Amino acid sequence: MLIARAPLRLSLAGGGTDLEAYYAKYGGAVVSTSIDKYFYVILTFNDSNHIQVSSSDYRTFYRHSLEGAPAWDGDLNLPKVIIDHFGVWTGLSVFLASQVPPGTGLGSSSTVAVALIKAMSVLRNVRMNRQEIADLACQVEIEKLKMPIGKQDQYAASFGGLNFIQFSPDGVVVEPLSLSDELQAELESRLMLFFTGRSRDSAEILGEQKRSSERNRAGVIDALHVIKSLAIALRNDLLRGEIDSLGDYLHQSWVAKRQLAAGITDPWIDQWYQAARDAGAKGGKIAGAGGGGFLLLYCERQFQEQVTEALRGQGLHRMDFRFETGGAMVIVNTLLRKARPAAVTHA
Repeated sequence: MLIARAPLRLSLAGGGTDLEAYYAKYGGAVVSTSIDKYFYVILTFNDSNHIQVSSSDYRTFYRHSLEGAPAWDGDLNLPKVIIDHFGVWTGLSVFLASQVPPGTGLGSSSTVAVALIKAMSVLRNVRMNRQEIADLACQVEIEKLKMPIGKQDQYAASFGGLNFIQFSPDGVVVEPLSLSDELQAELESRLMLFFTGRSRDSAEILGEQKRSSERNRAGVIDALHVIKSLAIALRNDLLRGEIDSLGDYLHQSWVAKRQLAAGITDPWIDQWYQAARDAGAKGGKIAGAGGGGFLLLYCERQFQEQVTEALRGQGLHRMDFRFETGGAMVIVNTLLRKARPAAVTHA
């Protein structure tokens, strides 16, 4: 058995500027941190002539005989393409599971890709550093599967920790933001996550944003400029040991983010956010592309109980979390034999 995991992430500033339609012209910047909620990949072997992939989150199962050409489409197409990239073997069984429901704005899709690439690279004895793992995850999702997504999630999951990530046509640069233990603990304690009870497919929202950026729509581009400037400002504040500005930056980012595409917010989300602000939260936003998932808030500790009560009364549930720094890693490896490649691979 081989078990790998990769962390989910919170995007604190800059989300949306990591789409190529924007950063190719203007450069993008994101501040994000990984958290102790993980996506797990479990690889096992048996003596069958098949590969099998199953997902507890999507309640989906796929089985393929090596006698025919693989069908890299439909359900579970992301893990199928990654398995194909590394080669197809007899008796390989892949199980996928997450600590957080999919489609909730914490980067779960890209975290799947990173965790599986990490597992498969170890299985095949292919040495890959964190940058190479993130690059391959982007290649699979954006180039091969044509997903209308950005690049921040893959790098956040692969590297782990609190980072300032820059995007340009020349590549991606990850700058770790080193805070004192006391300051990092204080920052962590002021962030709150509430599950709205909704999940959503971000493709429609991000697809609209991508098209608007490609067409250079003034309102969208202006909003993304604001969002990027807030990421740069937050990076500078954090390096100076200042965290109080994050609440205001989150609020300003949320106001700007609402301009990017339809479906990012709705009357229910607006009501929840205003209730949180009225109860003492300084700022926040819907995590990820928007439309549902988790509501991220910055709130000083003396107001957190009343914010929790206010949102609980509207059906939202708080999820505890901590920052993490490990990134993608293998946590168990008891395999005593190497994976056997099929006679014909499709890498």
